[in-house]
Amino acid sequence: MTTMTDAALAEFKMPDVGEGLTEAEILKWYVQPGDVVTDGQVVCEVETAKAAVELPIPFNGVVQELRFPEGTTVDVGQVIIAVDVAGGSGSAASAPAVAPVSVPEPTAPEPEPEAEPKGRQPVLVGYGVSEASTKRRPRKGDVVAAPAAVTVPAPEPQAPANGNGRPLAKPPVRKLAKDLGVDLASLTPSGPDGVITREDVHAAVAPAPEPAVTQVQVQVLAQPQEPVAAAPGVVQDGVRETRIPVKGVRKATAAAMVGSAFTAPHVTEFVTIDVTRTMKLVEELKADKEMQGLRVNPLLLIAKALLVAIKRNPEISASWDEAAQEIVRKHYVNLGIAAATPRGLIVPNIKDAHAKTLPELASALGELVATAREGKTSPGAMQGGTVTITNVGVFGVDTGTPILNPGESAILAVGAIKLQPWVHKGKVKPRQVTTLALSFDHRLVDGELGSKVLADVAAILEQPKRLITWA
Repeated sequence: MTTMTDAALAEFKMPDVGEGLTEAEILKWYVQPGDVVTDGQVVCEVETAKAAVELPIPFNGVVQELRFPEGTTVDVGQVIIAVDVAGGSGSAASAPAVAPVSVPEPTAPEPEPEAEPKGRQPVLVGYGVSEASTKRRPRKGDVVAAPAAVTVPAPEPQAPANGNGRPLAKPPVRKLAKDLGVDLASLTPSGPDGVITREDVHAAVAPAPEPAVTQVQVQVLAQPQEPVAAAPGVVQDGVRETRIPVKGVRKATAAAMVGSAFTAPHVTEFVTIDVTRTMKLVEELKADKEMQGLRVNPLLLIAKALLVAIKRNPEISASWDEAAQEIVRKHYVNLGIAAATPRGLIVPNIKDAHAKTLPELASALGELVATAREGKTSPGAMQGGTVTITNVGVFGVDTGTPILNPGESAILAVGAIKLQPWVHKGKVKPRQVTTLALSFDHRLVDGELGSKVLADVAAILEQPKRLITWA
């Protein structure tokens, strides 16, 4: 997605970072006009309807213009950054100061010379990532020290570098420094052999002791300050309503749910079951050597129970092709797991879950949950799902009537597991009980098939030994 407007200026367009996506929101710029960039360097982070993705630039040069500010939703194919490729070998200081109207240039000291960038690394999309060769400039609104007495600090010792000119630090420490905006080259290492540690990074961002306030500073601080605008979604005293723009994952989820609810005729069935034996099996598996280090919880056995039920009733794994007026039977299961994230609801899926052993399924579930929490779920991980599980029980509710993920045939909602009075072997005893709800597309699944699938899941969770006899 690159165009050359003349012999020296190259334009980078918003790429399609996912299958069929039409737009993305610019979350963060990592460069500013005048910065030197290298082939494969990440220049910005964007959020699509599916995930947040970092975009690398495919050429060397000097940034001339950022076409859109942070927070702007940009259509795929629009130019987002212009780079002077003829100036790639020069320094940022020698580049023309071309500041876009939409992104005002903040007042900041000139950047210090940076370490030589590293080679390209693989990313979700684009051309690979190089370590940033620029130091991020302060944004508008950053506090700038008041001009008082001028002091020239003694130069601090710099971190030793490796053969590539980069400071010595382990990958987790580099990621921490990137997240906190700390330049590793400016730190004094405390680790053995001159290695920068996590403590060095944290110390760099710790608040410094407040200096004595001079008379000049008092006069400056006494001047009236401009009011600071509240962040979107923050409730202020006296404000009765707050409007929050609908975009990104929330916008895509809303469109998908409306489309699904008014396209696929939903039917939801419920069953309440005794899962005491399943909960005992969960505890036994946690102590099993084969499951050590894996995520073992009730959701794991519920997922396995659903997969066995689909194997016994394979017709439920299907989709509706409206254009061809066909039902597409799928001889595989990509099991979706609904996950609530700070950006909204996403449904990544485990590819070919039907073919996985219990330890493999546990590993895949753990990786899926961890990736979703970090906001690193890739667009590909959310495509091609067949059926989904949504665990509403973690919020303490009994169950719900879940809406189908578009293109899928069924979704199983799992309620909270609670100790309740239950008739067991002719006597009322306290047992661990939950309620399951299965919603399905009535175009694909009739009442008999849907009931069989739900009954099979319930039977397995009541008697988990059926995982062996039925599988």
